[in-house]
Amino acid sequence: MEKDFKEKVLKIVSKINKGETMSYKEVARLAGKPKAWRAVGNILKNNYDNKIPCHRVVLSNGRPGKYNRGVQNKIKLLKKEKVKNLK
Repeated sequence: MEKDFKEKVLKIVSKINKGETMSYKEVARLAGKPKAWRAVGNILKNNYDNKIPCHRVVLSNGRPGKYNRGVQNKIKLLKKEKVKNLK
């Protein structure tokens, strides 16, 4: 995976505001590779920097998807931030 794409993904995700979400697909598109949503997931799976809110990246259908600190923790964080479109 190219370093430039990874840096773009992390920068985009770091700007997702509290209470908002973005899909893996949207992140991939904004990072310049619209079909690389799985790569976005792999980048986030390996990120443990608390400054980058990976929990705010969800599936296109509004479901939470996976999280490297556990799906239940992801759901708890999103509910705490009052995310409304979570399924």
